[in-house]
Amino acid sequence: MEVKKLQALLKHPSTYQMKEVSAWPKLRRDYIEERSAEYEALPLREGVAKMISEQNFRDWSQCYSCMERGIHIAEGDVCFLDFGDAFINEAGFQHFGVILKIFHGKAFVIPMSSNAATYAQAYQEETGCGKKHLMQIGLIPGLVKESVLFMNDAKFINTARIIEVKAHIDVNSELFLRIKTRLLHFLE
Repeated sequence: MEVKKLQALLKHPSTYQMKEVSAWPKLRRDYIEERSAEYEALPLREGVAKMISEQNFRDWSQCYSCMERGIHIAEGDVCFLDFGDAFINEAGFQHFGVILKIFHGKAFVIPMSSNAATYAQAYQEETGCGKKHLMQIGLIPGLVKESVLFMNDAKFINTARIIEVKAHIDVNSELFLRIKTRLLHFLE
């Protein structure tokens, strides 16, 4: 699908409905065919993750926060959430993340993984070796595996993306302070 064709539609008055634009039926069919071909080429796990994210978006994108779905969160919570579609080298789809700050319906989160290979690649302060954007946080009570944070993927999200609270890191703990300090080093 050529983005320029879609952008041309934006020149119509904002009062237009898609069905009123003559080019819309063909563009819609072309888009659906392209998406279908993309899905057929995906590995099963990736295709399912994309479908889950798309359904979560349809179900929750109009929610102001996760509280509308009965989910109550706090800073330090480790949540399972949906980051949605991602570009290369971004956290996407369903991942765990730790909430560092909650502000005006959004949460500042750092995505995390329990992937053993990623965990092993994380920076070690003692040796000065490893990837600095990865921070080991060990086994958090409530989780089943040691986890690593993707410091370079930290961002604000609408809390409606939160699927479930799984664990908690005390905001007064040494670990939570280390996470915040490490993140601040990335911003310098």
